[in-house]
Amino acid sequence: MTPADVGGAVLAAVAAARDAGELACAPPSDALLTCANGSYGTPLALRLAAAERRPAHEVAELIAKRLPLRAEATGGFLTIKVSGLAESIAADPGYGLAAVPHPDATWPDRPRTFDNPGFRVRYAYARAAAVQRRAGALGVVPGPHEPGDPLETRLLDLLAELPGRAAQAVRESDAGVFTRHLERVADAYHDVYERCPALPRGDEKPDAAHGGRRTLAEAVRISIGNGLQMLGENPRERF
Repeated sequence: MTPADVGGAVLAAVAAARDAGELACAPPSDALLTCANGSYGTPLALRLAAAERRPAHEVAELIAKRLPLRAEATGGFLTIKVSGLAESIAADPGYGLAAVPHPDATWPDRPRTFDNPGFRVRYAYARAAAVQRRAGALGVVPGPHEPGDPLETRLLDLLAELPGRAAQAVRESDAGVFTRHLERVADAYHDVYERCPALPRGDEKPDAAHGGRRTLAEAVRISIGNGLQMLGENPRERF
């Protein structure tokens, strides 16, 4: 599930509680989601509890019981466990797209080394695209992704944040916050690419882990590719 999916579910749960007469305050416009360690969190119940003048844990539990997702209420904070982010992004060619203001200049084209953050972003896209080209020939079939390494969880957290950073760049009329986030996504993917390979090596046979990582690579390809286009660049699959 994408952040938009989770946020929509939270707001729908609040609306259902209001319709049932369990809440009386004005409906919120934002679920205030954050993402860490593969889970989404929201302090929305704290804000609603202040307006309702009720205990925050009580409001959080009202929302949690109406969520069609696994949610845990700790005080007034809701933690929501979901899966399938990589699959959702891989199925959404427009993931994260927003009218981010074009910067006067992004990154220089050279040097084409890891000292240049622009190269790291562009090369991450090229690496993710190369995985898709080679995977079919090696018999790696896309499949559900379950993070098996903290590096993968870190990458998923950053992918989940990408639409929010794009929206922030639009609000602030400043592409900088989005550009820096794209660099973090790229750096996280390089770590995953090196440590959690999507393609079998040597005589290794493709398995479910490879299939899931191929899906993750496609999610990265879409996310970084869209990010580069939003900054006024045409993504390149080869260097």
